[in-house]
Amino acid sequence: MNKVVLLILALLSLQTSFAIAQNCNYDLANNKAVIMIDLDGVLDEYEKYDKSKIPKIRNGAKDFIKNLYEMKKYDLVLFTTRSPKLATFWLIDNNIDKYFIDVTNVKYPAKIYIDDRAIQFNGDYNNTLKEIETFKTYWKK
Repeated sequence: MNKVVLLILALLSLQTSFAIAQNCNYDLANNKAVIMIDLDGVLDEYEKYDKSKIPKIRNGAKDFIKNLYEMKKYDLVLFTTRSPKLATFWLIDNNIDKYFIDVTNVKYPAKIYIDDRAIQFNGDYNNTLKEIETFKTYWKK
């Protein structure tokens, strides 16, 4: 594929991602930093995927979410690969829906992402490659 076509495709992809992020349900003018929090393995007791059921809430998760919310510095967004409808009902069932401004499967621009399947880049590519090769979520260690 020639370079011009690749550049056009890349620009269209960026434009689409930007448009999605611009349509998110939070108000960037409120000067609150956005924290995106993963559902499975962070807020729930995830061990195995079941598309029809989300595991019970992790011990301490409610207090954690409430504390972040009460700082009044953050807008909390739940992100998950699960059905947003199922995830929303899970938030409601666990009485923490009031702390979140959105549920999505798109990682919006945020100050912080809290995820159990993440590697933090520390500036060293060799170290990052090693971390990728040996990575295990905390609940599989």
